[in-house]
Amino acid sequence: MQVDALTYPYPSRRSVVYAERGMVATSQPLAAQAGLEVLRRGGNAIDAAVAAAACLTVVEPTSNGIGADAFAIIYHQGKLYGLNASGPAPLSLTAEHMRSAGHVTMPRFGLAPVTVPGAPAAWAALMERFGRLGLEAALAPAIEYARDGYPLSPVLGKYWAAAQRAYARALQGPVHESFLATFMPGGRAPRIGEKWRSPGHAATLEAIARTGARDFYEGELAQRIAAFCKQHGGYLSEEDLASFAPEWVEPLGVSYRGYDVWELPPNGQGVVALQTLQILKQLGPDLGAGERFTHLQIEALKLAFADGLQVITDPKTMAVSASALLDETYARQRAALIGEEAGVPFPGSPPKGGTVYLATADRDGSMVSFIQSNYMGFGAGVVIPDTGISLQNRGHTFSLDATHANYLEPGKRTYHTIISGFLTKDGEAVGPFGVMGGYMQPQGHVQVVMNMLDLGMNPQAALDAPRWQWHEGRKVEVERGIPEHVAQALARRGHEVTVALDSGGFGRGQIILRDAQGILAGGTEPRTDGQIAAW
Repeated sequence: MQVDALTYPYPSRRSVVYAERGMVATSQPLAAQAGLEVLRRGGNAIDAAVAAAACLTVVEPTSNGIGADAFAIIYHQGKLYGLNASGPAPLSLTAEHMRSAGHVTMPRFGLAPVTVPGAPAAWAALMERFGRLGLEAALAPAIEYARDGYPLSPVLGKYWAAAQRAYARALQGPVHESFLATFMPGGRAPRIGEKWRSPGHAATLEAIARTGARDFYEGELAQRIAAFCKQHGGYLSEEDLASFAPEWVEPLGVSYRGYDVWELPPNGQGVVALQTLQILKQLGPDLGAGERFTHLQIEALKLAFADGLQVITDPKTMAVSASALLDETYARQRAALIGEEAGVPFPGSPPKGGTVYLATADRDGSMVSFIQSNYMGFGAGVVIPDTGISLQNRGHTFSLDATHANYLEPGKRTYHTIISGFLTKDGEAVGPFGVMGGYMQPQGHVQVVMNMLDLGMNPQAALDAPRWQWHEGRKVEVERGIPEHVAQALARRGHEVTVALDSGGFGRGQIILRDAQGILAGGTEPRTDGQIAAW
C-alpha cells in the first residue's frame, strides 16, 4: 500500500510521522519511548508492545493496571495471530450470590465485579512465543517509572482528578483503603506536573518479570491476592488464578474497499465493527459524503450493535456464531432496513451457526495491535496492599437476568468492550489500529477505517477527524468539530443530536501503517497525551 497516497485535505492537528526502523504509538509519551527503547536495544515489535503495555500500567493507571485484561493481534513472519487474555468470573461467583446480596445489576466497585486478571499472562505469552529480549528487559522501563516516579501529563491529570471526585463518593470501607492510599496519596489525586510513584507496583512488576508471570498466578502474589479477597468477602481464589491461561485465537476478518479488516472473535465486541462494515458494503461502493455518509454509518452501526449486545458473550455459550453475524446474505437483510430516516435498532435473526491501546512495528515486518484495560477508569477501586495491583471490574458487564446471553455464571468470560484492529491487503500486513473507550470502540474503529479507506485520509487525519457516538435509540452525540450544517441535517433525518462539550468520551486511538517500500506512517490521538516514538 502506498501510504503517501492516503492524503486528504483535512486540517490535521498533528503531522503524520514517518520512519523505517521501528515505531511505537501509545496514549502516553513515556510508554511510547519505553517501547522505542526496547526496539533500539535489539527487540522486535512484540518486545516493544509488552514494554509499552507494562509501562502504561504505571504512567496511565486511570485506564489500566496489572490487574487488567488484554487482547492482541500480532503479525509475525507473514502470519496473523490473535491472543485473548480476558479472565473469567471466579468459580465461586454466582448470580444467586449477587441477588441474595441485594443486587439487581452487577456492582461497579468492590470485589464482586472482579474477574481473573489476564494482562500479566498476556505479556508472558507474547514474550515466550515471539519476543527476543525476555520479560525482564521488556518490563525494566515500567519498573523504573514505578520505583522512581514521573510527573503527570495533562490529560492523565484531568482523568485522575475526575476519578478522585467519582471514587471519593463511592469508595467506603476497609476494602478500598489501599486503593485510596496508592492513587490518592494525602487524600487527593496528584496534580498535572506533580510526581507520583508506586514502589509496590515496581516490586510486583519485578516478580512478574523474574518468574514469567508465574508468581502472579501460582506464587506469593497469587496468595496475597486470594487472601485479600477472602478477608474482605470477595470471590477470586488461588484456584481461579492458577487455572487461568490466555487463549490463542484466529482473528476474524471482512473484505472492505480492497483491504481486509481484522478483529478478534468474541467475547470481545470487535465483530460489531466488522458487521457494520459488512452491512455498509451492501449499500454499494459510493456512500456519498457529508451528512448522508454519516447517517449510513450510524444506521449500520446501530443494527450491528443490536445484534452484538443480544448475543456476544463467552463463545462457549453463544447461541449464534460470530461468523454468522458476518454472513453476506444476512448483511444484505440488515442493510435493507436502512432508510433515509433515523431508525430504532432491533436484533435480527442471524443464520445459526476506560482502556489503553498501543501499536508497534519493527524493521523486520512484525507489527502488534494491543489493548488492555481495568474497565471504567481505575476499575474496581481495589488495590492489593503494597503491590500496586489495581483489580479490574470487568464483571460489571455481566447480566443477572437468566434469559440474557451474558448471564453471570462461574468460570464464564463476559462481553468485553476492549478490541484491537488490524488491516491487511493481499495477505500482507498494512498495519494495526485501535480506538479505546468502552462501547465507543467499535464505533471508533468503523470511523477511522472508513476515514482512511473511503475518504482517503492519512493515519493522523483519520484520528483527528471529528467523531460521532451512538448511545441508544435515535440518540447521537457529536463532537464540536462536526460542521453545524451536518449536525442539523442529521437532526432533520430524525437523529436526536447533541453536541458534546468535552471530547473525552469519543475514544483515543493509534494507527501505524506500512507501505510497499517498508516505510511506516503513524498517527496518534489528539484527544489524549499520545505520542509516536519512531526510529
